[in-house]
Amino acid sequence: MNAAIMNTPDAATATRPLVRAHDLAKTFDVSAPWLNRVIERKPRTLLHAVDGVSFEIEQGKTLALVGESGCGKSTVARLLVGLYEPTRGGMDFDGQDAHAAFRTPQGRQMRRRIQMIFQDPYASLNPRWTVESIIGEPLREHGIVTDAQALKARVGELLQSVGLSPLDMPKYPHQFSGGQRQRISIARALATQPDFLVCDEPTSALDVSVQAQVLNIMKGLQRERGLTYLFISHNLAVVRHVSDRVGVMYLGRLVEVADKRDLFASPRHPYTRMLLDAIPEMHATGRARTPVQGEVPNPLNPPTGCAFHPRCPHADARCHAERPVLLPADGATVACHAVEEGRI
Repeated sequence: MNAAIMNTPDAATATRPLVRAHDLAKTFDVSAPWLNRVIERKPRTLLHAVDGVSFEIEQGKTLALVGESGCGKSTVARLLVGLYEPTRGGMDFDGQDAHAAFRTPQGRQMRRRIQMIFQDPYASLNPRWTVESIIGEPLREHGIVTDAQALKARVGELLQSVGLSPLDMPKYPHQFSGGQRQRISIARALATQPDFLVCDEPTSALDVSVQAQVLNIMKGLQRERGLTYLFISHNLAVVRHVSDRVGVMYLGRLVEVADKRDLFASPRHPYTRMLLDAIPEMHATGRARTPVQGEVPNPLNPPTGCAFHPRCPHADARCHAERPVLLPADGATVACHAVEEGRI
């Protein structure tokens, strides 16, 4: 009996997700200057970049966020690493309130465990610093390595872990290709031995062959170190290669979350179907396709009800008036009245 009681907390810890975002929202004030608004008698203008996003990521797994440009994917990434303060909701990391921790002196320890790989390898590296300084900075800032020789040795090990050489340490970013720069960014992110990496379209600026190399390095590092990824991309082929679960975003909200196999085999939300229908397939010549129709609405003036209804072939009066919520649907969660009512 006593043994059973003692094992209970461990079992709970084992099943608890490493990352849990709950009702995460971020609103930006994009109003004109105060005097202009007074003279022109205009109200404040608010942009709801992220509006009530919730998801969980298990230790060692990858959740991919996909969607068209401007849907709020990168804002979610910056919220998770603490670059933005949420307007509403929050994130629990390993059972702790991450945003509350970021505001305390102890937040440095949590920041060591959460790192980010940025989209543009040309803009995310300081052109005036050597590779040794770039990768060594987080080691010095967090007091992980202070001895100069030990620091040099550790930077060399990190370079080797991403397929580069310790001989590259005295070089500058301009001496590397885009793929090599992104490897340097990955090595910098790994310097603090994080548990969770937020990857904001890390391969979108790279050639296809180089994308494959970088993705294989990231998958290998995940296997070796048990890393947990949030992988943001608009490339569904990349998502299919790297993810365990996929979340589809539209205009700041999640419209579908499902296991990768289920989502690609049987998409439920009309928007997900539209995205997948846009992927060219070698063996699907002659198959009828649903082209991506319409444009993403203006986020400053979103549609009423379901934001996707102006582009949806299944929209009805309820879709125009009532915003759908994420509900379970055959192992996935979907925010769609047509799916809920069995019309799809």
